[in-house]
Amino acid sequence: MASHHLNFTKAALLKAPAAKKGSKDYYYDEREKGLVVAVTPAGTKTFYLYKRIEGRPERLLLGRFPDISIENARKLATTAKGEIATGANPQKDKRAIRDEMTFGALFTEYLEKYSKVHKRSWAYDEREVNKFLSRWFKRKISSFDRNEIERLHAKIGKENGLYQANRLLERIRSIFNKAIEWGWQGQNPAVGVKKFKEQSRDRFLQPDELPRFFEAVANEPNEAARDFFMISLLTGARKSNTLAMRWRDINFASATWRIEQTKNGDAQTIHLPKEAMDILTDRKLASESPWVFEGSGKSGHLADPKKAWERILAEAGIEDLRIHDLRRTLGSYQAATGANGYIIGKSLGHRSQQSTAVYARLNIDPVRESVNKATEAMFKDVRKPTDEPPTKNAT
Repeated sequence: MASHHLNFTKAALLKAPAAKKGSKDYYYDEREKGLVVAVTPAGTKTFYLYKRIEGRPERLLLGRFPDISIENARKLATTAKGEIATGANPQKDKRAIRDEMTFGALFTEYLEKYSKVHKRSWAYDEREVNKFLSRWFKRKISSFDRNEIERLHAKIGKENGLYQANRLLERIRSIFNKAIEWGWQGQNPAVGVKKFKEQSRDRFLQPDELPRFFEAVANEPNEAARDFFMISLLTGARKSNTLAMRWRDINFASATWRIEQTKNGDAQTIHLPKEAMDILTDRKLASESPWVFEGSGKSGHLADPKKAWERILAEAGIEDLRIHDLRRTLGSYQAATGANGYIIGKSLGHRSQQSTAVYARLNIDPVRESVNKATEAMFKDVRKPTDEPPTKNAT
């Protein structure tokens, strides 16, 4: 933690660097006593008033910079100090109000002040909480206890699966943690509720399943879904990135696909093997949309094609296979054809502390060779006797 004193100006605060990981930096205004800006490792800058109230130091949240200006922050600090001088305790009043806050109001604040600001996956928070917890919205947050959270966790686990129950528990815990961080004096009712033990999934298309899978995909009437599944298999890209694939991100000359931002926040360049390029070339000739997989929904691109996936699995006689398992299938065949873990991680866009430095030194060439070998291995059992590549209808 570092402390600095300076005359607050917009330029000075904008230049203030992010704090070191695991700490916060504090900047004290030379003009308005007690006015402080706290800077997090993410670079978030928040105004507070530090003031001793009723014999103990208190920290009053004023707002985030630059959402509120320095001038308004100074005015808020002056007003709060005036209230304190008359015997009022803004912090106590604020806590009392929060004790009476409904879960719906808390979730709205959580979504706007935290989730949408810090999480690219905020839409999942909005969808899942509205789906499973909307009946809580009119209840006071002080009315919840651990037993109720445990019962809900068990119910969701039984009806919707262990993974869904655990993710919802994490969201509930995070929402109440933010309430505490923002001044609520209650106890987080999700603390102490144990998550279900999750098994790592290792499912991928087996060699005997691949010919049946390719045939079923070729017979799928929804052309966009059919091509989407094949591109998912051939690139190993995440479902969300593949659904939102744009023509402007594809380089037909170098046979590469540039994803500007993946789940882990990095950009990624994906090699496109010949089979993928054949599919994309055919789609490009017939496309008038910016999206590779055009859809009729609000996003403009194909939504989650669950019904087409169910039809394909039923026709192929394949059970317990998810769309995400196509991503794992490419990695599995890369491993089977001799690729090391770093190459596989590079092609799939994985990131870990141990391998990040190695990824930075890799270029597309070894990845290209590995993906080509894996693709050849997947298609070997469905090649024609003449060893010609399968036509689009065969893939």
